[in-house]
Amino acid sequence: MTTQQRGFDHSRLEIVSPADCLRLLGSVPLGRLVYTYGGLPAVRLVNFVLDDDTIVFSTGPGDKLRAAERGDVVAFEADDVNLERHVGWTVTAIGHLSVVTADEAAALRGALPLHSWLPMDDPDLVRLGIESLHGRRLVPWGQRPRAGA
Repeated sequence: MTTQQRGFDHSRLEIVSPADCLRLLGSVPLGRLVYTYGGLPAVRLVNFVLDDDTIVFSTGPGDKLRAAERGDVVAFEADDVNLERHVGWTVTAIGHLSVVTADEAAALRGALPLHSWLPMDDPDLVRLGIESLHGRRLVPWGQRPRAGA
């Protein structure tokens, strides 16, 4: 059986199921939003919460909000790594950004542990509707497939 058939990719990283990707995303408070700014890639660290199968975060006026107003396609990455054991995971979500309406924002603020880590007056909420979700996990050495296996 090849490593791909056993749930590993060509680099011998374990392929994480979409359901586990969502579970992992819900386990960390920070991720990286990758979007286009001035025709070039930009990456910003954001604190976020998972709302079912969407990512929600607060933002003030600026480039992230403008990307949401345009409905831009973006990538979002979150991960967790244990540097001592050399294990960890990464999840990448791709989809369209949108601005959460004022009515929905009020409901979300009441239902989710959502708050900005930055001091902001009246931040907007932005939602990433996940259209593609991929995850990989670096498992402990004893669980990694051998080369050529």
